[in-house]
This record gives sequence, structure tokens and C-alpha cells, in this order.
Amino acid sequence: MNIPYGRQHITDEDIQIVTQALKADYLTTGPTVGVFEEKFAAYVGAKYAVAISNGTAALHLCALALDVNENSKVITTPITFAASANCVRYCGGQVAFADIDPETVTIDIDAVGRMLESAPKGTYQGIIPVDFAGYPVDLEKLKQLADEYNLWIIEDACHAPGGYFTDSKGVKNNCGNGAYADLAIFSFHPVKHIACGEGGMIATNDKALYDRLMILRTHGITKRPDLLKENHGGWYYDMVELGYNYRLTDFQSALGISQLSRAEQGIDRRRAIAKKYDQAFEGTNIKTIKPPVGIGHAYHLYVIAVENRKAVYDALRQEGIYAQIHYIPVHTLSYYRENGYADVSCPNAEKYYESCISIPMYHSLTDEEQDYVIEKVKAIVGKHQLV
Repeated sequence: MNIPYGRQHITDEDIQIVTQALKADYLTTGPTVGVFEEKFAAYVGAKYAVAISNGTAALHLCALALDVNENSKVITTPITFAASANCVRYCGGQVAFADIDPETVTIDIDAVGRMLESAPKGTYQGIIPVDFAGYPVDLEKLKQLADEYNLWIIEDACHAPGGYFTDSKGVKNNCGNGAYADLAIFSFHPVKHIACGEGGMIATNDKALYDRLMILRTHGITKRPDLLKENHGGWYYDMVELGYNYRLTDFQSALGISQLSRAEQGIDRRRAIAKKYDQAFEGTNIKTIKPPVGIGHAYHLYVIAVENRKAVYDALRQEGIYAQIHYIPVHTLSYYRENGYADVSCPNAEKYYESCISIPMYHSLTDEEQDYVIEKVKAIVGKHQLV
């Protein structure tokens, strides 16, 4: 066996659709991008979507669109990929790390509240929560805090297309639907639910933010007549602000459209895999994350907690199971420690990191492969006490 923690699943249909796109008139900035945007917006339930070159670029453009600058201070979680914090730094802003809820591994909303209460109003400008591993943040509760302190929210939903939480009115809210967040971002990296090779998407219900994102995505250049101060003819364009080349190609979008058509099947399969893991580890000392009723976990990752984590990690690799660690707390990374964050303490995040390990979770994982993983995990962790 040779089983990674995550893997893309490319079908013959995917290959055929991408081949057709490669033979079409446009390889980039063509009509397929717009089709992908429309279909993705419909999938998550948002009004607008903007296709971006990758998830990190999506975060950067969101920060730009919300005017993050050297005077901005933004709250995020330490248990995430570094880009969730880096996007603020790209714009010159400062990051503040709120600890995690140890039961969900998502940002602790009560900790956010304490941070806001203990600082003068106006200290913070926004919050970037992360739907970690596919577990959706309670954005309704977070939005109440954001409104009280006049903050915006960027939902980092890279792990969570197809996930949802149920609000206090009993309404199911898809991750990225924009009901409680100003913007939401997604990633189409190969190990994600929808693979484009590289790629990302920003979803929003705010037309003004959507319009600005469309301009920022393409160098800050536009041909929109209402934004031109003069017009020399049909060829004329203007650069109205400093933007970036963060476009997605048509052939990547074609792959995204094909993958999106199977997204719900993928989610169903991931949840079935998670259920089997849950049942296999029931009654053992293996700690897992089990969402309550009303939470639709998207299961980008399946995380367990172990003592002697390195020994377990190494032993699994020797058996051909390439588990992974998600994540090293961002505030402990050298860049952050050396740039003003050396004294930051997030005890729950640091404790979580000491024992977390992500075992294989992807929708093309076979029953035989999962049985092998379960057998080896139980055997290996049986030699070590588990948290």
C-alpha cells in the first residue's frame, strides 16, 4: 500500500473536458471562466463568485478589497495554513491570533470576544475565521461580534465547499453563502474537494466588493465605460488602481466545472469514510472530532490526536501510510516569531499541535485502503498511549 493523506481524482470525463478547452479559442480570460464562476456561486448559494489563480491570491485580493493597510489589525486563528494570516501582512497590516476551541479546532469565538472587549473600539478591523478540516465556523455567532465592533469577516472556506452550519432560525447555511461573511475564499489545490491543479474562488453577496475584485484580479485595469475618465476608442482601457495578475485559465476552469458536477458525490463519500473511521475508533482512546446535529462537516481532513506523535507518524510512513500534520501554529513559525509575535501564547492551539495527525481522507479512497489504514493505525497507536 502507498496511501497519502489526500489525493486528487481525475476521471476520463475531466480529461475530455479539459482537452476540449485546450482546443477552444481561449486558453485564458475566455467564457469558460465565467461559466465556472456562475456554477460555483450557485453551488455555495452566493450571488457572485470571482475565479482566482489560487487560494492565497484570493485571500490577498479580499484583504485589498477591504482596504487592509499598515493601520489595520485583523484577528485570525493560529491553526491554519500560513496564508490566512499572511494576506494581512501582504498589505502591511498586523495579525492578532485568537486561540482555538479544542473541541472543533476552529477559532474560539469567546476568545475573540475577550480580545475585542479588552481593547479600545477601533483596534481591530476584521476577522478571518477558518473552516478547519471542513468543520464550519458558527458565523452567525461571530457576525454578532463583528457587527458590535464594526468588523468585516473573510471566511476562509478552503477546506469546506459542501459544508454547512445551521443557524438559530434553523436555516442551513452553506460555507461561502455570504449570509454572515462579507467574503469567502476557496482553494482548488489537488488535495481539495474540487481540483484545478491550482486555483481559487472568492464568493460574496456584495456587488461593490465583487466589482472591485474583478478589477483587482486583472492588474487594476478595466474597460468599463463608467470607470473610464476618457475613451480613445474600442481598444481603450485604463488602470484605475494597482492590481495583480491573479486570473484563472479557461482550461483550469473547465476542469473545475467538471469536478464541481461531482462535488456532492465527493462530499457523500467523504462523510461515509469519516463515519467508518468514527465507528472503527469508537470505544478506543483515539480522540476524533465529531460534529453535532446541524453541522455539515466537509471532511477535507480527518484528524486524530496521539501521544508520541512523531513515532506514530514515522511508523505509519513505514507502512506506506503518508499521514500529515495540520497545522504548525502560525504564530510559532520563524517569520512571525522574528517579527513581533514571539510572546504570543495560544495554549489550546499549541497543545493541539503536539498530538494532531491527519490520516488518509479523500473521496477516491477505497474500502480496501481504508481498512488497511484502520488496521495499521490501531496497531501502531496501540503501542503508544493516545490522548
